[in-house]
Amino acid sequence: MQDIAKWIDCKKGFSSAWLRPAAVCLTMLVLQGCMGAGLGVFGTSSVDRSVATGTVPVAKTSDGLSDAVAVRNAVSTADISQGGTSAIPWANTASGSAGVISSIEEDHASGVLCRRFTTTRHSFEGIAKFDGRTCRLDNGEWYLTSFGPRS
Repeated sequence: MQDIAKWIDCKKGFSSAWLRPAAVCLTMLVLQGCMGAGLGVFGTSSVDRSVATGTVPVAKTSDGLSDAVAVRNAVSTADISQGGTSAIPWANTASGSAGVISSIEEDHASGVLCRRFTTTRHSFEGIAKFDGRTCRLDNGEWYLTSFGPRS
């Protein structure tokens, strides 16, 4: 029984003796790999310019006017026959933008039904006010004649 106890004690000391140096060597190897991979700890590596940050790209439709199309749809479907000036909210799930149309004025210039409007746009770029105009074609479809930030 005593021999077994001595053998277990020796085995414990033996494995501990190898465990500490192995852990130290492993740590040094891992750190050396990190330092050599470009962390610049010793000032020997240059800055990696291939990675850059920037703004979040705005999702666009095929014509590049995703938010404008969402506003056009809200303006063209608005019921302005009541003559009220109630705000009309709009949102574009493709770009994450949203806003409120504050005014719509209808006119029949050149025999074509058009609506002039003012809206806000809340996007990743900030909040801005926009003016625009949309007109209805003979087939009933609406198209934008202008849409841009208010000057």
